[in-house]
Amino acid sequence: MDTLRFLDILGFSVGLIYLYLEYRASIWLWLASLVMPAIDMVLYYRAGLYADFGLAIYYCLAAVYGYAAWRWGGNAQKKTSLPVTHIPLSLILPLALALLLVWALIWYILSRYTDSTVPVTDAFTTALSIVALWALARKYAEQWLLWFVVDAVCFWLYIRKGIPFKAAIYGLYTVFAIIGYRKWLGLIAKDTN
Repeated sequence: MDTLRFLDILGFSVGLIYLYLEYRASIWLWLASLVMPAIDMVLYYRAGLYADFGLAIYYCLAAVYGYAAWRWGGNAQKKTSLPVTHIPLSLILPLALALLLVWALIWYILSRYTDSTVPVTDAFTTALSIVALWALARKYAEQWLLWFVVDAVCFWLYIRKGIPFKAAIYGLYTVFAIIGYRKWLGLIAKDTN
């Protein structure tokens, strides 16, 4: 088995664990968020997905932030963890503007300084993933909807790039994004009762 295929299968396996932990809103998802991008860095670099490679570095750093936010982001006096909530309406426009700015910047870098064959798509999924991961770290239920878009586009992109196990996990992520969103809406309802 070649290295690319091995990394693809290993990343798929860790991705299944991550998906289960995210669905359960388990803080342990952040451990998988350290392991999976470390595998993905090598995989993406070898596949010529340079923005995804950079995103994997961001994922490692964001995993530390996400763990801290989930662990200590609630009420410090009561020692509660961060609750699942909705994205405040006041953040929608700033997040949309940040998405567009980051997408344009990454697209420019990929088009100008790399041999990427998919700069627009790679930049889009990377920019939206940055926003989605931030929303996950803040435990906003709508992060699942953002991931739905990322996952559906990545599913197609990874098929095109010839990394089938990564495509398969993103196909599963696409389905579970809807299931996870409904689950997290239930967690919000449970917390408000």
